[in-house]
Amino acid sequence: MATYIHFTEEQKQRANSVDLVEFLQRQGEKLLPSGRDKRLVSDHSITIRGNEWYDHALEQGGLAIDFVQSFYGLSFPEAVTKLLGGEQGEVYSRVKEKKQTEQKPFVLPPKNMDMRRVFAYLIKNRHIDREVVSFFAKQNLLYESCEQSADKMKEYHNAVFVGYDENGVPCHAHKRGIYSNGKSFKGNVESSNPCYSFHYTGTSNRLYVFEAPIDMMSFITINKSTNWQEHSYVALCGVSEQAMLKML
Repeated sequence: MATYIHFTEEQKQRANSVDLVEFLQRQGEKLLPSGRDKRLVSDHSITIRGNEWYDHALEQGGLAIDFVQSFYGLSFPEAVTKLLGGEQGEVYSRVKEKKQTEQKPFVLPPKNMDMRRVFAYLIKNRHIDREVVSFFAKQNLLYESCEQSADKMKEYHNAVFVGYDENGVPCHAHKRGIYSNGKSFKGNVESSNPCYSFHYTGTSNRLYVFEAPIDMMSFITINKSTNWQEHSYVALCGVSEQAMLKML
């Protein structure tokens, strides 16, 4: 007969809170940095962050207990026992609890009175066709922002690429610095919904996918002589595939 091992809720919670990065390193596993995560050298499809894991190949993940069960082929009691150091006490440090932060509502950056700087940057510096820039500006998908620094002493201008939902409500914005000196700023506005990044919807069944809005506009410039407006285009504004899947 199989032996039943009882664990209290506190023990199970403690096991599930074990920092997997430290745990795996103690098991002799090597990990590589992968953005904010760590990636297993022995299995590049698995990423780790704190007590959480995700297998990108199998599209499944979870917390520490089910990772140890899956990765080491152990039963639930064996996994908990291993994470708790053989019930000898809390051997592995627990991941720091995440602070609960209330998400701010999405707000578009304030608009500048004109788009002179954005037009100059995109056309002269990035060699985007003027008609292509004008098209997206007229569709309210592109504008120039005018933002103040925290100390109110400086004024910043960025190209803003806007994403709308099915009801025409803006819920995503990607900012791109338009200054040629120094490292250029780029990033998504806080609380942007990744499902609705910068995109254009055509009538055909063809969708072109890009990482950044300027990549997308460059491609359209090259293919401007074709009926490019018949097709659909999306810039992921990062590496998340959510916007692509939403359009599909």
